Amino acid sequence: MLCQGNGHSNGKIILIGEHSVVYGEPAIAFPFNGTQVKANIQQTESNYLTSRYYTGYLQNAPEQLKSIMQLSYRLQTALHTPNFHLTINSTIPAARGMGSSAAVAVAVTRAFFHWSEQNLNQQELLFFVDFAERIAHGNPSGIDAAAASGDEPIFFERKQQVTTFPMNIDAYLLVADTGMLGQTREAVQSVYQLLQDFNKKTFTGIQELGLLTDQAKEAIIENQPEALGEIMTQAQQYLKSLTVSNQLLDDFIQFSLDNGALGAKLTGGGRGGCFLALTKTKEQAEQLAQKLQKLGIKETWVQGLGVYQYA
Repeated sequence: MLCQGNGHSNGKIILIGEHSVVYGEPAIAFPFNGTQVKANIQQTESNYLTSRYYTGYLQNAPEQLKSIMQLSYRLQTALHTPNFHLTINSTIPAARGMGSSAAVAVAVTRAFFHWSEQNLNQQELLFFVDFAERIAHGNPSGIDAAAASGDEPIFFERKQQVTTFPMNIDAYLLVADTGMLGQTREAVQSVYQLLQDFNKKTFTGIQELGLLTDQAKEAIIENQPEALGEIMTQAQQYLKSLTVSNQLLDDFIQFSLDNGALGAKLTGGGRGGCFLALTKTKEQAEQLAQKLQKLGIKETWVQGLGVYQYA
Protein backbone atom coordinates (compact mmCIF):
# COMPACT_ATOMS: atom_id res chain seq x y z
CA MET A 1 0.00 0.00 0.00
CA LEU A 2 1.25 3.47 -0.86
CA CYS A 3 1.79 6.09 1.83
CA GLN A 4 -1.00 8.10 0.23
CA GLY A 5 -3.50 7.92 -2.60
CA ASN A 6 -4.68 10.64 -4.96
CA GLY A 7 -7.74 10.98 -7.19
CA HIS A 8 -8.95 13.65 -9.59
CA SER A 9 -12.08 14.51 -11.59
CA ASN A 10 -13.70 17.36 -13.50
CA GLY A 11 -17.08 18.95 -13.18
CA LYS A 12 -19.61 18.38 -15.92
CA ILE A 13 -22.11 20.33 -17.96
CA ILE A 14 -25.25 18.86 -19.50
CA LEU A 15 -25.79 20.72 -22.73
CA ILE A 16 -29.23 19.23 -23.29
CA GLY A 17 -31.30 16.27 -22.14
CA GLU A 18 -31.41 16.62 -18.36
CA HIS A 19 -34.44 14.97 -16.71
CA SER A 20 -35.61 13.32 -19.94
CA VAL A 21 -32.45 11.20 -19.80
CA VAL A 22 -33.83 9.55 -16.65
CA TYR A 23 -36.60 8.07 -18.82
CA GLY A 24 -34.43 6.68 -21.61
CA GLU A 25 -34.02 9.72 -23.85
CA PRO A 26 -30.54 10.81 -24.97
CA ALA A 27 -28.48 13.64 -23.51
CA ILE A 28 -25.33 15.49 -24.47
CA ALA A 29 -22.81 16.34 -21.76
CA PHE A 30 -19.15 17.12 -21.44
CA PRO A 31 -16.46 17.34 -18.77
CA PHE A 32 -16.07 20.91 -17.60
CA ASN A 33 -12.41 21.72 -17.09
CA GLY A 34 -13.13 25.02 -15.36
CA THR A 35 -14.02 23.18 -12.15
CA GLN A 36 -12.23 20.22 -10.56
CA VAL A 37 -12.05 17.92 -7.54
CA LYS A 38 -8.91 16.48 -5.95
CA ALA A 39 -8.98 13.81 -3.24
CA ASN A 40 -6.09 12.71 -1.06
CA ILE A 41 -6.10 9.79 1.36
CA GLN A 42 -3.57 8.48 3.87
CA GLN A 43 -3.52 6.25 6.91
CA THR A 44 -4.55 7.55 10.33
CA GLU A 45 -5.87 6.17 13.61
CA SER A 46 -9.55 7.01 13.03
CA ASN A 47 -11.51 7.76 9.86
CA TYR A 48 -11.31 11.52 9.41
CA LEU A 49 -12.55 13.95 6.75
CA THR A 50 -11.26 17.35 5.73
CA SER A 51 -13.46 19.31 3.31
CA ARG A 52 -14.83 22.79 2.78
CA TYR A 53 -18.13 21.81 4.40
CA TYR A 54 -16.91 19.75 7.33
CA THR A 55 -13.71 18.77 9.07
CA GLY A 56 -13.82 16.08 11.72
CA TYR A 57 -14.42 12.40 12.36
CA LEU A 58 -16.18 10.82 9.41
CA GLN A 59 -18.86 9.19 11.56
CA ASN A 60 -20.03 12.67 12.64
CA ALA A 61 -20.27 14.12 9.12
CA PRO A 62 -23.50 16.06 8.41
CA GLU A 63 -26.38 14.67 6.37
CA GLN A 64 -25.30 16.53 3.22
CA LEU A 65 -22.12 14.42 3.17
CA LYS A 66 -23.90 11.12 3.74
CA SER A 67 -23.15 9.84 0.23
CA ILE A 68 -19.41 10.42 0.60
CA MET A 69 -19.39 8.96 4.11
CA GLN A 70 -21.12 5.78 2.96
CA LEU A 71 -18.98 5.55 -0.18
CA SER A 72 -15.80 5.86 1.88
CA TYR A 73 -16.89 3.13 4.27
CA ARG A 74 -17.80 0.87 1.36
CA LEU A 75 -14.46 1.42 -0.35
CA GLN A 76 -12.63 0.79 2.92
CA THR A 77 -14.43 -2.54 3.27
CA ALA A 78 -14.08 -3.55 -0.38
CA LEU A 79 -10.38 -2.74 -0.57
CA HIS A 80 -9.51 -3.80 3.00
CA THR A 81 -7.77 -0.54 3.81
CA PRO A 82 -6.80 0.71 7.27
CA ASN A 83 -8.44 3.78 8.79
CA PHE A 84 -7.88 6.89 6.76
CA HIS A 85 -7.75 10.66 6.60
CA LEU A 86 -9.60 11.77 3.47
CA THR A 87 -9.04 15.30 2.20
CA ILE A 88 -11.31 16.69 -0.53
CA ASN A 89 -10.55 19.93 -2.37
CA SER A 90 -13.21 21.02 -4.85
CA THR A 91 -13.77 24.10 -6.99
CA ILE A 92 -17.14 22.80 -8.17
CA PRO A 93 -20.02 24.70 -6.56
CA ALA A 94 -22.32 22.20 -4.86
CA ALA A 95 -25.96 21.82 -5.89
CA ARG A 96 -25.54 23.91 -9.05
CA GLY A 97 -26.07 21.27 -11.71
CA MET A 98 -22.36 20.84 -12.39
CA GLY A 99 -22.06 17.29 -11.12
CA SER A 100 -20.41 18.07 -7.80
CA SER A 101 -21.51 14.93 -5.97
CA ALA A 102 -20.56 12.61 -8.85
CA ALA A 103 -17.21 14.33 -9.36
CA VAL A 104 -16.36 14.00 -5.67
CA ALA A 105 -17.34 10.32 -5.78
CA VAL A 106 -15.09 9.78 -8.82
CA ALA A 107 -12.13 11.48 -7.16
CA VAL A 108 -12.60 9.63 -3.85
CA THR A 109 -12.92 6.24 -5.56
CA ARG A 110 -9.80 6.86 -7.63
CA ALA A 111 -7.91 7.94 -4.50
CA PHE A 112 -8.83 4.74 -2.61
CA PHE A 113 -7.81 2.50 -5.50
CA HIS A 114 -4.56 4.42 -6.01
CA TRP A 115 -3.79 4.18 -2.28
CA SER A 116 -4.37 0.42 -2.22
CA GLU A 117 -2.42 -0.06 -5.48
CA GLN A 118 -5.30 -1.81 -7.21
CA ASN A 119 -6.34 -1.34 -10.82
CA LEU A 120 -9.61 0.49 -11.36
CA ASN A 121 -11.51 -0.05 -14.60
CA GLN A 122 -14.35 2.14 -15.82
CA GLN A 123 -17.05 -0.38 -14.89
CA GLU A 124 -15.85 -0.59 -11.29
CA LEU A 125 -15.54 3.18 -11.07
CA LEU A 126 -19.11 3.73 -12.26
CA PHE A 127 -20.37 1.04 -9.85
CA PHE A 128 -19.03 2.89 -6.81
CA VAL A 129 -20.05 6.32 -8.12
CA ASP A 130 -23.58 5.06 -8.80
CA PHE A 131 -23.73 3.77 -5.22
CA ALA A 132 -22.93 7.26 -3.92
CA GLU A 133 -25.23 9.00 -6.39
CA ARG A 134 -28.22 6.89 -5.36
CA ILE A 135 -27.72 8.06 -1.79
CA ALA A 136 -27.36 11.68 -2.93
CA HIS A 137 -30.13 11.87 -5.54
CA GLY A 138 -32.37 8.81 -5.30
CA ASN A 139 -32.64 7.83 -8.97
CA PRO A 140 -29.64 9.20 -10.90
CA SER A 141 -29.47 8.77 -14.66
CA GLY A 142 -25.74 8.04 -14.60
CA ILE A 143 -24.86 10.92 -16.89
CA ASP A 144 -23.04 12.89 -14.17
CA ALA A 145 -20.83 9.92 -13.38
CA ALA A 146 -20.09 9.25 -17.06
CA ALA A 147 -19.19 12.87 -17.81
CA ALA A 148 -17.20 13.50 -14.62
CA SER A 149 -15.11 10.37 -15.09
CA GLY A 150 -14.21 10.98 -18.74
CA ASP A 151 -12.29 13.57 -20.71
CA GLU A 152 -14.40 13.86 -23.88
CA PRO A 153 -17.92 15.05 -24.68
CA ILE A 154 -20.46 12.22 -24.56
CA PHE A 155 -23.75 11.22 -26.12
CA PHE A 156 -25.50 9.41 -23.30
CA GLU A 157 -28.49 7.08 -23.19
CA ARG A 158 -29.40 5.29 -20.00
CA LYS A 159 -28.45 1.59 -19.97
CA GLN A 160 -26.68 2.05 -23.32
CA GLN A 161 -22.97 2.18 -23.98
CA VAL A 162 -21.69 5.72 -23.62
CA THR A 163 -20.28 7.08 -26.89
CA THR A 164 -17.87 9.96 -27.17
CA PHE A 165 -19.15 12.93 -29.08
CA PRO A 166 -16.70 15.37 -30.67
CA MET A 167 -17.93 18.95 -30.46
CA ASN A 168 -16.58 21.07 -33.25
CA ILE A 169 -18.95 24.01 -33.51
CA ASP A 170 -17.96 27.65 -33.80
CA ALA A 171 -19.62 28.86 -30.63
CA TYR A 172 -18.98 29.56 -26.96
CA LEU A 173 -20.88 28.54 -23.90
CA LEU A 174 -21.32 30.83 -20.94
CA VAL A 175 -22.01 28.93 -17.72
CA ALA A 176 -23.55 31.15 -15.04
CA ASP A 177 -24.12 30.32 -11.38
CA THR A 178 -27.28 31.90 -9.99
CA GLY A 179 -25.97 31.44 -6.46
CA MET A 180 -29.14 29.57 -5.57
CA LEU A 181 -28.85 25.93 -4.58
CA GLY A 182 -30.39 23.55 -7.07
CA GLN A 183 -32.86 20.89 -5.94
CA THR A 184 -32.07 17.82 -8.02
CA ARG A 185 -33.77 15.23 -5.85
CA GLU A 186 -36.96 17.31 -5.51
CA ALA A 187 -37.02 18.11 -9.23
CA VAL A 188 -36.58 14.46 -10.21
CA GLN A 189 -39.39 13.46 -7.86
CA SER A 190 -41.61 16.22 -9.25
CA VAL A 191 -41.17 14.99 -12.82
CA TYR A 192 -41.95 11.47 -11.67
CA GLN A 193 -45.13 12.68 -9.98
CA LEU A 194 -46.16 14.59 -13.10
CA LEU A 195 -45.82 11.38 -15.06
CA GLN A 196 -48.18 9.70 -12.62
CA ASP A 197 -50.74 12.52 -12.65
CA PHE A 198 -50.60 13.80 -16.24
CA ASN A 199 -48.94 10.91 -17.98
CA LYS A 200 -49.64 11.68 -21.63
CA LYS A 201 -48.74 15.39 -21.56
CA THR A 202 -45.61 14.87 -19.47
CA PHE A 203 -44.47 11.86 -21.47
CA THR A 204 -44.86 13.87 -24.68
CA GLY A 205 -42.68 16.63 -23.20
CA ILE A 206 -40.00 14.13 -22.29
CA GLN A 207 -40.07 12.67 -25.80
CA GLU A 208 -39.79 16.16 -27.29
CA LEU A 209 -36.69 16.80 -25.21
CA GLY A 210 -35.23 13.60 -26.63
CA LEU A 211 -35.93 14.79 -30.18
CA LEU A 212 -34.35 18.15 -29.42
CA THR A 213 -31.23 16.37 -28.19
CA ASP A 214 -30.96 14.50 -31.49
CA GLN A 215 -31.41 17.82 -33.31
CA ALA A 216 -28.73 19.42 -31.15
CA LYS A 217 -26.29 16.68 -32.11
CA GLU A 218 -27.03 17.29 -35.78
CA ALA A 219 -26.59 21.06 -35.37
CA ILE A 220 -23.18 20.51 -33.76
CA ILE A 221 -22.09 18.09 -36.50
CA GLU A 222 -23.18 20.58 -39.17
CA ASN A 223 -21.61 23.54 -37.31
CA GLN A 224 -24.88 25.46 -36.98
CA PRO A 225 -24.63 27.65 -33.86
CA GLU A 226 -27.87 29.52 -34.53
CA ALA A 227 -29.82 26.28 -34.85
CA LEU A 228 -28.25 24.95 -31.65
CA GLY A 229 -29.23 28.13 -29.83
CA GLU A 230 -32.85 27.81 -30.93
CA ILE A 231 -32.90 24.17 -29.82
CA MET A 232 -31.55 25.10 -26.39
CA THR A 233 -34.24 27.75 -25.91
CA GLN A 234 -36.96 25.30 -26.98
CA ALA A 235 -35.61 22.76 -24.50
CA GLN A 236 -35.91 25.35 -21.73
CA GLN A 237 -39.63 25.71 -22.48
CA TYR A 238 -40.16 21.97 -22.03
CA LEU A 239 -38.10 22.01 -18.84
CA LYS A 240 -40.35 24.79 -17.55
CA SER A 241 -43.40 22.66 -18.32
CA LEU A 242 -41.82 19.86 -16.28
CA THR A 243 -41.62 22.32 -13.32
CA VAL A 244 -37.83 22.04 -13.01
CA SER A 245 -37.12 25.70 -13.74
CA ASN A 246 -38.00 28.61 -11.46
CA GLN A 247 -38.52 32.36 -11.73
CA LEU A 248 -34.90 33.24 -11.02
CA LEU A 249 -33.65 30.99 -13.83
CA ASP A 250 -36.41 32.18 -16.17
CA ASP A 251 -35.48 35.82 -15.61
CA PHE A 252 -31.74 35.34 -16.14
CA ILE A 253 -32.33 33.19 -19.22
CA GLN A 254 -34.64 35.79 -20.76
CA PHE A 255 -32.13 38.54 -19.99
CA SER A 256 -29.44 36.52 -21.78
CA LEU A 257 -31.65 36.11 -24.84
CA ASP A 258 -32.47 39.83 -24.81
CA ASN A 259 -28.75 40.61 -24.74
CA GLY A 260 -27.56 38.67 -27.72
CA ALA A 261 -27.41 35.02 -26.69
CA LEU A 262 -28.21 32.58 -29.50
CA GLY A 263 -29.98 30.37 -26.96
CA ALA A 264 -30.17 29.76 -23.23
CA LYS A 265 -31.41 27.11 -20.81
CA LEU A 266 -30.90 25.70 -17.35
CA THR A 267 -28.44 22.88 -16.85
CA GLY A 268 -28.58 20.00 -14.40
CA GLY A 269 -31.31 19.31 -11.86
CA GLY A 270 -32.78 22.79 -12.00
CA ARG A 271 -34.81 24.88 -9.52
CA GLY A 272 -31.69 26.93 -8.99
CA GLY A 273 -28.10 26.18 -9.85
CA CYS A 274 -26.57 27.15 -13.18
CA PHE A 275 -27.78 28.02 -16.64
CA LEU A 276 -26.17 28.13 -20.08
CA ALA A 277 -26.08 30.83 -22.71
CA LEU A 278 -24.71 30.15 -26.20
CA THR A 279 -22.88 32.91 -28.07
CA LYS A 280 -21.13 33.13 -31.41
CA THR A 281 -17.88 34.58 -30.05
CA LYS A 282 -15.88 34.51 -26.85
CA GLU A 283 -16.10 38.30 -26.62
CA GLN A 284 -19.92 38.16 -26.68
CA ALA A 285 -19.87 35.55 -23.92
CA GLU A 286 -17.57 37.68 -21.77
CA GLN A 287 -19.67 40.81 -22.32
CA LEU A 288 -22.83 38.95 -21.34
CA ALA A 289 -21.06 37.59 -18.27
CA GLN A 290 -20.22 41.12 -17.13
CA LYS A 291 -23.84 42.20 -17.50
CA LEU A 292 -25.10 39.18 -15.61
CA GLN A 293 -22.65 39.73 -12.78
CA LYS A 294 -24.03 43.25 -12.33
CA LEU A 295 -27.46 41.64 -11.87
CA GLY A 296 -26.18 39.37 -9.12
CA ILE A 297 -24.86 36.28 -10.89
CA LYS A 298 -22.36 34.73 -8.49
CA GLU A 299 -19.80 33.29 -10.90
CA THR A 300 -19.37 32.66 -14.61
CA TRP A 301 -17.21 30.48 -16.82
CA VAL A 302 -16.72 30.51 -20.58
CA GLN A 303 -15.87 27.38 -22.56
CA GLY A 304 -15.44 26.99 -26.29
CA LEU A 305 -17.28 24.14 -28.00
CA GLY A 306 -14.57 23.40 -30.55
CA VAL A 307 -13.11 19.92 -30.37
CA TYR A 308 -9.69 21.39 -29.59
CA GLN A 309 -11.01 22.45 -26.18
CA TYR A 310 -10.83 18.81 -25.05
CA ALA A 311 -7.45 17.92 -26.48
